[in-house]
Amino acid sequence: MSEAELVLRSTRVITPEGTRAASVAVAAGKITAVLPYDAEVPSGARSEDFGDDVLLPGLVDTHVHVNDPGRTEWEGFWTATRAAAAGGITTLIDMPLNSLPPTTTVAGLRTKQDVARSRAHIDVGFWGGALPDNVKDLQPLHEAGVFGFKAFLSPSGVEEFPELDQDQLARSLAEIAGFGGLLIVHAEDPHHLAAAPQTGGRRYADFLASRPRDAEDTAVESLVAQAKRLDARVHVLHLSSSDALPIVAAAKADGVRLTVETCPHYLTLTAEEVPDGASEFKCCPPIREAANQDLLWRALADGTIDCVVTDHSPSTADLKTEDFATAWGGISGLQLSLSAVWTEARGRGHGLEDVVRWMSARTAALAGLGDRKGAIAPGHDADFAVFAPDETFTVDPAALQHRNRVTAYAGRTLRGVVRSTWLRGERVFADGEFTDPRGQLLTRTS
Repeated sequence: MSEAELVLRSTRVITPEGTRAASVAVAAGKITAVLPYDAEVPSGARSEDFGDDVLLPGLVDTHVHVNDPGRTEWEGFWTATRAAAAGGITTLIDMPLNSLPPTTTVAGLRTKQDVARSRAHIDVGFWGGALPDNVKDLQPLHEAGVFGFKAFLSPSGVEEFPELDQDQLARSLAEIAGFGGLLIVHAEDPHHLAAAPQTGGRRYADFLASRPRDAEDTAVESLVAQAKRLDARVHVLHLSSSDALPIVAAAKADGVRLTVETCPHYLTLTAEEVPDGASEFKCCPPIREAANQDLLWRALADGTIDCVVTDHSPSTADLKTEDFATAWGGISGLQLSLSAVWTEARGRGHGLEDVVRWMSARTAALAGLGDRKGAIAPGHDADFAVFAPDETFTVDPAALQHRNRVTAYAGRTLRGVVRSTWLRGERVFADGEFTDPRGQLLTRTS
């Protein structure tokens, strides 16, 4: 404490050991100690007391589509990272597609890093991509510091990022397993999608029928089989089908190196409430029924599902047509994810410690950042969100920071307000105001 440059206090600090009144000492951007609330502040140190507002570790969102460069009219590092900071997120990992070029070569990674470097309000890392023809690029990307590799098992929606068939998946996964990497997978089986009714039009029920649960279930089952055969580490992205949960649970019990995420929209929105023509609710896989949602929550509680991430995937408003077949599929959720998940979690009897575990500690661990992100503990980066968990607000799209202010949450009343966000001991957001960008670019090895 004697060397502290900053001391932050709250009657409710969420630490790995639980929630308690504490003083958190910070020096050189790192947490140096977590001490009793009434610990003496060293002479010359700055201090701030947040009273009963909760001090929690900054969230780590490992599934974000920034789309920059190339589709910057959809989103960009400046706007995406502002939205993240406003939502209490202090680290994001950017997906390799929807930007041009995609992050499928070291040159593509360098291009994206050059664009992000001066525009990031929070820390940013990058996933690489696994394509049918880039197996030779995977190890160089790994050595350049990507956090893992994304693959699709069904069409991605953009032509420059094609899906893998089962043979291509096997080749990529064997290569990635060979150097100890991680493959993260959009798991929907293309054959089941092709066999499903493709009606199109404004009816959400028709869109839901076009993305059946068995497409997810079959894809997860095949991925598990490949991972088991190769002893590879794999991660299932944005799980929405509760029918896949027994497959996941059995694989974990069998020792398969498998983790699974779901998203705020699957946990807080239901198919029954989606209006026809309201494609701001469209995502793939889709938002499913309330009974399905209940089972996702149960799986979060028992650890079958590991973590919660946004899958922030924006587009320009004109691409959100009333025809669910042609509308761009993606939910923009960076700024609202903490409040949305907390609103539903609280109603289901979960505490903020659970939300922090799902959205910070486990996501940091997924990306290999658990020794420096995702916890208020000595040695970790001094990344925090100050959160008023009992306050409510109504979502006004005009108040959102992402570039195209389309949101499935418009008009919803959410609980929990982010008062301020801190990055390495510096306040980067407070009361609607932002500092100049202070984010760093992260690599797997840094």
